[in-house]
Amino acid sequence: MKAGEAGDPAVAGARNEPPGGRRTTVAGRLKALGRAEYVLLVRNRTALFSALIVPVAMIGAIKMSLQEVDLGKVGLSGIEVAMAGSIGMVLIMGVYANLSAAYTARREDLVLKRLRTIEASDREILAGTALPAAVLAFVQSCLMIAGGVAFLDVPAPHSPLVLLGGLLAGLLLLSALAAATSAFTRTVESAQITTMPLFLVSVVGSGLFVPLEVLPDRVASVCELLPVTGVMTLVRAGWLGGTDGSDLLGAALNALVWIVLAALAVQRWFRWEPRR
Repeated sequence: MKAGEAGDPAVAGARNEPPGGRRTTVAGRLKALGRAEYVLLVRNRTALFSALIVPVAMIGAIKMSLQEVDLGKVGLSGIEVAMAGSIGMVLIMGVYANLSAAYTARREDLVLKRLRTIEASDREILAGTALPAAVLAFVQSCLMIAGGVAFLDVPAPHSPLVLLGGLLAGLLLLSALAAATSAFTRTVESAQITTMPLFLVSVVGSGLFVPLEVLPDRVASVCELLPVTGVMTLVRAGWLGGTDGSDLLGAALNALVWIVLAALAVQRWFRWEPRR
């Protein structure tokens, strides 16, 4: 099939040159790209399962991992820590893991190459591909927060703006990291391997399962530099409180630095052509 051929559903769904040759808006192009990617996401049962079921199922695993941990110095219950950690799982599984595979699949199927023939810029193509996964993760996070407050006696968000900022930073960071990771991923199947290092590092050291406050000081200092730590600190502080201004500033700076680094990595290494 030639580039730009009308029979290509991905290109047809994202094409943004309406009859008459009128130019389209950025919002219109993102909407078209996002709609095309949404159709592909819904058809992928594995991706949907990873995005919707796995993070929720991990709540119990996180809570069980905290049974032997002294949370006295944190001032939080096990279920509170588990619910905050589950937001991190939504971001990692629903955004990072799924998007790494999606970018790889679209590249290997020549979809990305074809999309570059339309009016949308490279950034718009990347953002449009990430849009459905990001929206799904955001909605799922909001539902989990509402469910925790309504049914699990978790307190209402302590600082909604900080929580919102943490969620948005997480969506942006993990979308960019997914695009960067896809550059080193040869096939959709191998995405399970290339995404594993960040997953393990984040689970162990970014506060998803165990708050950094209960770790030895030296270990915690190193963990504070990890990519997802800043996001998780903002999410937990925004929902459950207990973090002072200096720690919030440090977490925001961590998230910002990693977003910039991830964006530079995408600009430098992202592949639009299939890996042969």
